Amino acid sequence: MSLGQKIRRAWRHLTSSNADAQRAFPEATLTAISEAITAGEQTHRGEVRLIVEKALPFDDAWDGVTNRQRALALFADYGVWDTEDNCGVLIYINLAEHKVDIVADRGIDRKIDRATWQAVCRTLTEGFKAGHFHDATLAAVGQVNELLRQHFPANGARANELPDKPLML
Repeated sequence: MSLGQKIRRAWRHLTSSNADAQRAFPEATLTAISEAITAGEQTHRGEVRLIVEKALPFDDAWDGVTNRQRALALFADYGVWDTEDNCGVLIYINLAEHKVDIVADRGIDRKIDRATWQAVCRTLTEGFKAGHFHDATLAAVGQVNELLRQHFPANGARANELPDKPLML
């Protein structure tokens, strides 16, 4: 990455505001997402975690940390990997970069291929381009829940291992 590209990228992340993130994901949207995650988890053994980040930390933006690298770090930092059946899924949204990534734990990764996850990511990015953050995110959560329902159907009552409320960073 050239110096000019590094400066533009770092500036984009520095100037991303909390207000922009709150406009994209107001409290009503966060509540609807949380409810969709909770309802979906009643039908499968997976654990879904959604993290929305307004911008990377400056050092990460400057150092060229990719969206995937950041998603993997958050997957580890927030314990999405640490579920009973190894079936945690992180949906990561980076608002400053207009990028999304999905990281699935090894139990799920064996059953659902990368192309399928990329289709879910396209649901998000295409919806976001049109300004439909609420609807696109709910549609993507629905897709993830359906995939988990197909491959990891519920087998009785179980504890909720990860918070269902989206995390705003």
